[in-house]
Amino acid sequence: MTDTSSQQEKLRQHFARRVTTQARVVLETWQKFLEAGEPPPGLREDLMVTTEKLVKYARRFEMTDHEAAGDSIRTALEIWPEGRPINTEIRENLQRGMDQLSRCTLRRSDQQEDETPRTWLRTPIYLAFNDSDYAQRIIRQMEFFGFRAAAFATPDELDAECARNKPETIVIDVDFGGGEATAGIATMERIQQRHETPIPVLYMSREDGSIETRLRAVRSGGEEFFYQALDPGQLIEKIEHYSYAHPPDPYRVMVVDDSKAQAKYIENVLQKAGMRSRVLTDPMEVIDALDEFSPEIIILDMYMPGCTGTELAKVIRQQDHLHSVPIIYLSAEEDVSKQLHAMSMGGDDFLTKPIDAKHLVATLHNRGRRARSLLALMIRDSLTGLYNHTHTLSLLESEISRAHQSGQPLTFVMLDLDHFKRINDTYGHPIGDRILKSLSLFLKQRLRKTDHIGRYGGEEFAIVLPDTREEDALGVMNEIREKFSQLRQPAAGTDFHVTFSCGVAQWWGESPQELCERADTLLYGAKSEGRNQVVAGD
Repeated sequence: MTDTSSQQEKLRQHFARRVTTQARVVLETWQKFLEAGEPPPGLREDLMVTTEKLVKYARRFEMTDHEAAGDSIRTALEIWPEGRPINTEIRENLQRGMDQLSRCTLRRSDQQEDETPRTWLRTPIYLAFNDSDYAQRIIRQMEFFGFRAAAFATPDELDAECARNKPETIVIDVDFGGGEATAGIATMERIQQRHETPIPVLYMSREDGSIETRLRAVRSGGEEFFYQALDPGQLIEKIEHYSYAHPPDPYRVMVVDDSKAQAKYIENVLQKAGMRSRVLTDPMEVIDALDEFSPEIIILDMYMPGCTGTELAKVIRQQDHLHSVPIIYLSAEEDVSKQLHAMSMGGDDFLTKPIDAKHLVATLHNRGRRARSLLALMIRDSLTGLYNHTHTLSLLESEISRAHQSGQPLTFVMLDLDHFKRINDTYGHPIGDRILKSLSLFLKQRLRKTDHIGRYGGEEFAIVLPDTREEDALGVMNEIREKFSQLRQPAAGTDFHVTFSCGVAQWWGESPQELCERADTLLYGAKSEGRNQVVAGD
């Protein structure tokens, strides 16, 4: 390389660092919002300023991928009204732009040849094991699933790092550091004293643990207490559950109250609590609003012009898909017998006016959590937590309808694990189940929140990718296939690797059934051509 070309390469690398540094500023600003669960003051303005600078740098240094990602984020910010709370559509558009930016912003030091090409900006998971080899094995596996992890050899090292950076989760041996049998718990007791909100802790123990030990573990933030070691896949599932990578969506609450003042008061309470609301002062509009808004909770005034709350509840309950949606009545009625009668007419709770804001929010959270749990039992596969076959097809039908109206592309993917029967026969069904859960988590980590992932049946999965062209889906699924094939699957004292085959079909106006059949045919083609590959349509 000549001196001139060497100098040009140095300049190029310098400019690239300038752009990627600015990209990380944007991503870290967004990450603070995700960790907080609601937009901090000035989030929109901070993101707009940092993104404008990113686009300017990227355009100047001809880094087109970063420029395109920045433009996507800027577009989403422009439709976010200043001074207004963030809604789900804006949040999803921003997340899509952030995902795009994350994919093209990579720390070279974090990318080895066999690692996932992504930038990990979340606070890491801290591991405190007496067995350092086991800790490193967990770290390598976690990187495949989108986590950054750091291991510590002594309680003092862990204590010092927690003083500098609060982790998402800590996984620690009960006897970490040696000496006393509960030395790890003692370490966590010291660490938790420095934090207003406790760090979720997963304890590992070589002994079953007495009630005194387990109580002490709980009091120090222990969410789980595992007797004997878990394999890496099972442990990562638990870590995923207690991390803040996927904050829950805000509850969607419909309010039907003819009093504009009362409706406005409730709307303000819901907005401050981070919930999405749809307020109706005319009960005759409820049918159309139910279809448009799809509420998770419904609040009904008991006495309105034209109908009562109980009558409206009976109309709502006549629709099968709304049977499990909680209905909460509001009224100044203090007669307990009348309240109970109203509850028997399709209601789930009764709140008496004037309504205390904290009482209302607590009631909605309780009802919302239970409703989501019940819905999950109906629409999700019990093993993997993905959508079941029926609901996946329902989502496909809905996305086809949306694509037809919007003119945006839609792609459907069928995926099947290779030689799965052989795996079950060789290693046993529990290992097979663990691989299914591992792939499920792998897909959830690498696909967008707006994508729909379902377990189609057995070892077969289906993925609905809205606003996605076939060639983009092909690239994404190939990257996932390659990385999943590198993941070590431990069993019976050894490790092995698992692959999958995939068929990718873009929607061209056909019915959901025809699209499924085309994707299935492409999947069969991938299998017949040797497996461990992704085949797309023409």
